[in-house]
Amino acid sequence: MHLSQRPLRIALMRHGESEANLDKSIFERVPDHAIPLTANGVQQCAETGRRLREVFENEPVRVYVSPYLRALQTLDALGLDDLIGLAREEPRLREQDWANYQDSEDIERQQVLRDSYGHFFYRFTHGESGSDVYDRVSSFLETMHRDFETADSPRNVLLVSHGLTMRLFCMRWFHWSVKFFETLRNPGNAETRVLLRQPDFRYKLDRPFEQWTEYEPTERERSAWL
Repeated sequence: MHLSQRPLRIALMRHGESEANLDKSIFERVPDHAIPLTANGVQQCAETGRRLREVFENEPVRVYVSPYLRALQTLDALGLDDLIGLAREEPRLREQDWANYQDSEDIERQQVLRDSYGHFFYRFTHGESGSDVYDRVSSFLETMHRDFETADSPRNVLLVSHGLTMRLFCMRWFHWSVKFFETLRNPGNAETRVLLRQPDFRYKLDRPFEQWTEYEPTERERSAWL
């Protein structure tokens, strides 16, 4: 692949506010993949869509979207249909699997265990670890890079997914350490991070992720953002 075929921008977006962001007990009666956005979440996405239109300079966008309902509704609410030539459902961008119908008390107990064990390696009972999600994101990256080689590859790419998935995508892309990943917060609902192609054809984030614990990034980790 010629370097000039690489997109100018790769935007990562977390879904808007969902019903589960307001009431976690919903996991006990609704499958995670079927949880919808709230009305506020739809509005959040519409506002983000207006900002992304400016970022994309009104040019075509290739989209990869998690098949979860809240991610699909997020994409619909962006108001960018006129720019999107292809929106591909990508199961590898789904949320971390925690369980099927969840027992709220058990999940709370496991979250405490995860905090002490480590967010990257802790595997939820009947679910996934962060490292499992990292592996499928790595597999997706191989597919995405092959797509860059197609003749109609646009200058803009958008991934609509989930907070953990976004962080792990960046961890894989920028080769961040597990220790650094462990300190990072999820972006807020409908927040974005944009990888911008630089003159040397490498990418930098438009802004870093917030950190929830103290850790001084290495020089290489800091070099990932502008």
